[in-house]
Amino acid sequence: MTAVIEVSNLTKQYRDKLALDHVSLSIEPGKIYGLLGRNGAGKTTLMSILTAQNFASSGSVRVFGEEPYENARVLSRVCFVRESQKYPDDATPEHAFRAARLFFPNWSQELADRLVAEFQLPVKRRIKKLSRGQLSAVGVIIGLAARAEITFFDEPYLGLDAVARQIFYDRLIEDYAEQPRTIILSSHLIDEVANLIERVIVIDDGRIILDEETDAVRDRAVTVVGDAAKVDAWAAGHEVLHRETLGRVASVTTLGVLSAAERAEVEAQGLDLAPVSLQQLIVRLTQKAAGTRGTDDAVLAPSTEEVR
Repeated sequence: MTAVIEVSNLTKQYRDKLALDHVSLSIEPGKIYGLLGRNGAGKTTLMSILTAQNFASSGSVRVFGEEPYENARVLSRVCFVRESQKYPDDATPEHAFRAARLFFPNWSQELADRLVAEFQLPVKRRIKKLSRGQLSAVGVIIGLAARAEITFFDEPYLGLDAVARQIFYDRLIEDYAEQPRTIILSSHLIDEVANLIERVIVIDDGRIILDEETDAVRDRAVTVVGDAAKVDAWAAGHEVLHRETLGRVASVTTLGVLSAAERAEVEAQGLDLAPVSLQQLIVRLTQKAAGTRGTDDAVLAPSTEEVR
């Protein structure tokens, strides 16, 4: 399958900050990607470069096989919903939607109108007078109704309450099923988006530490709980991501898929097995990467093509 985005050895250096460190990745069409990581990890910088709103220090980017910067053929097929999107002082949501309708050839006014009603958005109020959640709703509506071939959502839910976030998730999946396209969703609410995303890309300190299908990631780790001595003895032959103790009870999260025989061994020793959520796994991987930078990233991300 031909990739819609190809990134090779991408580096972005701000004065005293290396925001992206030789990032390489490939984005396929017709998938929902989760671009996950802590604040300041490099997510927004990466998306800004892919959408020609920022410059790389080195490396290459190809979107639909072309350099995106000042390329109308590419940019008319891409929508970037930024967390900090700016609008003219006198602009209203209605103005923003009219402008989007002119720019995006696949714009769905029917979907936009439906979302305006569901978010209860006052479309004639000036945007600078909107609440934080209402401002986020403007971006979400543009991102969904644009139906661009590639859509980037950078923390799109800020200020949205739980009901509004669920509306966003539901409409995203619903419209994606009807109008397949590539969606890159940046979020730190990992458990909320875990069931939406088909592939997980985790960036930490400007480097890709995980790039895998979501279903494969779910089996990457397990937590073993029980008598501390037994847990530690069992964990001695495994890659430990995290360990906690409470009195004589220990909990150890290890990296790697357990075979049926290994699971039976754990149970035979009177230990309990607990699943690791996607959020827990990513938190543990990020902590592990931060503590062992430069020594075992290959263990953390065996499938990534990042140049080290």
